[in-house]
Amino acid sequence: MAEVTQQNRTGPPGGRLGEGRGAEDPRVRGRTTIADGVVEKIAGMAAREVDGVHAMGAGMSRTFSAVRDRVPGGGGGQSVTRGVKVEVGETQAAIDLDIVVEYGVSITDVASDVRENVIGAVERMAGLEVVEVNVAVDDVKLPDEEQEEEQPERPRLQ
Repeated sequence: MAEVTQQNRTGPPGGRLGEGRGAEDPRVRGRTTIADGVVEKIAGMAAREVDGVHAMGAGMSRTFSAVRDRVPGGGGGQSVTRGVKVEVGETQAAIDLDIVVEYGVSITDVASDVRENVIGAVERMAGLEVVEVNVAVDDVKLPDEEQEEEQPERPRLQ
């Protein structure tokens, strides 16, 4: 076992461990990188939490997802990152969202609430400055469309 002496100890002679050169803030002793997918998930969850957001994603991605959800073993469940695209730098992020709003809500209010919730979540959880959140409203979910989707398909007689 090596004996810790004044010569091989970290820090200045006569000082305590952790003093001097090695006493910098631990936050600057290395790098943290956050993958785009992490920010996509945070933004997707935050956007879905807003009242008035019915779904995420443009028409084609929602169609493919609906087909995939109906196929046994097709992945099931709604993808958190559908309708979310991000660009992440070292300290900043830009986010694009495609949403579907419910009929009767104020689209501008929903978009503003989505923007606020996404910025708050990403900045709080990832520590990134969100420089922009672009919200594209791709569709409006009408009340009669919900009834059509909720009706189970009738088995075909052959």
